[in-house]
Amino acid sequence: MKRIALTGGIASGKSTVAGLLTDCGVPVVDADRLARQVVAPGSEGLAAVVAAFGPDVLDAGGGLDRAKMGRMVFSDSQNRKKLESILHPRIAAAGVAAMRELEEAGHPLSVYEAALIFENGLEDAFDATLLVTASKEHQMHRLQARDGLTESEALQRIEAQMPLREKEQKAAYVLRNEGSLQQLEQDLKAIWNELTAPGPA
Repeated sequence: MKRIALTGGIASGKSTVAGLLTDCGVPVVDADRLARQVVAPGSEGLAAVVAAFGPDVLDAGGGLDRAKMGRMVFSDSQNRKKLESILHPRIAAAGVAAMRELEEAGHPLSVYEAALIFENGLEDAFDATLLVTASKEHQMHRLQARDGLTESEALQRIEAQMPLREKEQKAAYVLRNEGSLQQLEQDLKAIWNELTAPGPA
């Protein structure tokens, strides 16, 4: 099975591209969804987060208060590293299991959607990497509109990731998302045809 990593900077449109691929019948494993599963109420992952950060990170229902957690980790790099050390191994294990299930089901290709492929040095685990990119101005606008963040909060989240320019140098394919959805679909189709052509990626 050919394994494709789909990645991108925050608010670059990675999830939109994943949705377009899903609509075309491509199986996509979403690391964000796995991240929620590994800290679901009653999980060992959530217990580890509470042990590290205290019960104040829980909401009234006993689940992880993601907004509060986000403020804690994006304003403090040590907190972010601590949380990543808890979550990333669990997410990776869940991702490997999900990809294995797809392979056993006979899928010739699968996509793993995750923001931190390059930050975590995971690119060599895949046959190809597809990076969705956008200007910082586009990212800022989308983050503020989507998540209701202040300008400084949006900038914190962008700067917590590897600069997109560095990711572009590492990626096998780069998909720019600064225009219309129709343009994004056209550009994705062109890249996808090349990416899935017979022979090496």
